[in-house]
This record gives sequence, C-alpha cells and structure tokens, in this order.
Amino acid sequence: MSEYIIRPLTADELQEAVDWAGREGWNPGHHDALCFRSTEPDGFLGGFLDGEMIASVSAVNYDDDFAFLGFYIVKPEYRHHGHGLEIAQHALAHCTGRNMGLDGVVEQQDNYRKSGFTFAYNNYRFSGRIADILRALAPTAGVDVLSTVSDALRDYDRQLFPARRDAFLHGWLSASGHVSRVFLEDGQIKGYATLRPCQTGYKVGPLFADRADIAEALLASVLKALPEDQSGQEVFIDMPQPNNAAFAFADRLGLVKVFETARMYSGDQPDIDLSRIYGVTTFELG
Repeated sequence: MSEYIIRPLTADELQEAVDWAGREGWNPGHHDALCFRSTEPDGFLGGFLDGEMIASVSAVNYDDDFAFLGFYIVKPEYRHHGHGLEIAQHALAHCTGRNMGLDGVVEQQDNYRKSGFTFAYNNYRFSGRIADILRALAPTAGVDVLSTVSDALRDYDRQLFPARRDAFLHGWLSASGHVSRVFLEDGQIKGYATLRPCQTGYKVGPLFADRADIAEALLASVLKALPEDQSGQEVFIDMPQPNNAAFAFADRLGLVKVFETARMYSGDQPDIDLSRIYGVTTFELG
C-alpha cells in the first residue's frame, strides 16, 4: 500500500515547489525560495507519496494573529485523489487560531469557500514592456536607494500589511538582483518598492505609496536601475481592484491584465489601506 507523508520542506524541496509554480504559469522570482523560507522555515509543507514529492503548500505564520497560505500545488498526474485536500488540512492546522489570507486562482476559489474562506476583493496582474512604461513615466525626484530595514520602514510596511514581517523584509531587500527604492518627503517615508527578476521578465512588489505620483516615481526608479539591454523585457505588477488610482495608473501606462486571483480570508478582512497599495508584494506570501 502506498504511503503518503506530509512534512516540512527542505530548502532544496522548496525550490522544487517554486519550479512547479513556474510550470503553472505563476512566474516566480529567481530567489523566491530563499526569501520565502526565511520567513518561517516550517511553514512550507510537502506531500510525499512513496518518497516522491507530489504536493506542496505554504502556511506561513507571521505572528499569533495572521497567516498566509500559498503554493497549493499537486502534480497533475496525482490530482483528484485527495492528496491536495489532505495537505491543505495540514496547512490549516499549522495556522490554527489565526486569520488566514490567500490569493486563490479561479479554479480553486470554490474549494477555499468550502474551507471557510470569504471573498474580499480581486487582485489583477498587469504587464507591460519596460521601455514602453519608462517613456510614460515622470522623473524620480524624492526617491532614494533602499538597502536596509529601518524601524521607520518596518512601521510603514505594517500600515499596509496585516502583520509585522521583519524577517521577510530583511531577505527581500537584500536578495541578489532585487532593486529597492524608498520615497522620502520631509524626512518621512511615503512609499517604497522592490523589483525582482523572475522566470519571465521582472515583477514589482511591493509598490506601496501614499499617492499615485509617488508610485509613479518609485516605479520609474526601479525600472531605470535595470541595464539598457533589459528594456525589451516585461514587467508585472499585481494590483488590488479596490485601488481605483492604481487601475487608472495601469491604464495610463498601457498595462494589460494577464492574470487574476481572489484575495480571501478565513476571518475578517484586515484593516489596511488598499488605496496605498499599488502593487501587492507576492501572491504566495501576501
């Protein structure tokens, strides 16, 4: 009889799960596995059938109140046999007592509702060519290089994310190839952004800004940091639908919708200001 075991993933196994995400069309970043795992190493689970990894899920606890689920994947040849449901139940148990968030792809949203998750809003992935976007963007006055996680940055990030995520931020800002910028006004942080290289092109996330002109300046700055030979590459930004200014910004830049998810929560929708979120950090960790 086949043996199905669910356990935390090693670093190499998590990289394999990230590779699966790439094959699913989710376009992960080159260093996502390393950055994600630093947040909570035991929060990435694998399902192993007779020693072969056939399923994955992430269940990252940020604190005692909030967790985020992602990487819910079963290898195609093993789907519809209950392996996904079993590993999902382990993930939910790992996050017991917390409000859990997730970004559900269309085909899984009914399953999440059955597990007690409620729809909050849609997130849409937009894409465009770097050179085309830069031609439409304004100058970048007020933007500085961001390389360290200060108390001020932690506090600013917490206003726009349901929990403090100090470990994640440290890894995200320091990862090889990541480009981060901060916008300062009267000595105060008014926005910040990170660009990272992905399997296809680049993603910008987070893109947090108090105003649309600040989001514009930050996006221009991170894109201008890339070598000239990258100008033909695509860049992707995941925007929450409730932020009308972000959608207007995307429209003005000629960005095109290419993917969508439903942000769902097991409890109440967190009290964060979506009007200042021009780009979600990731669909995998929130």
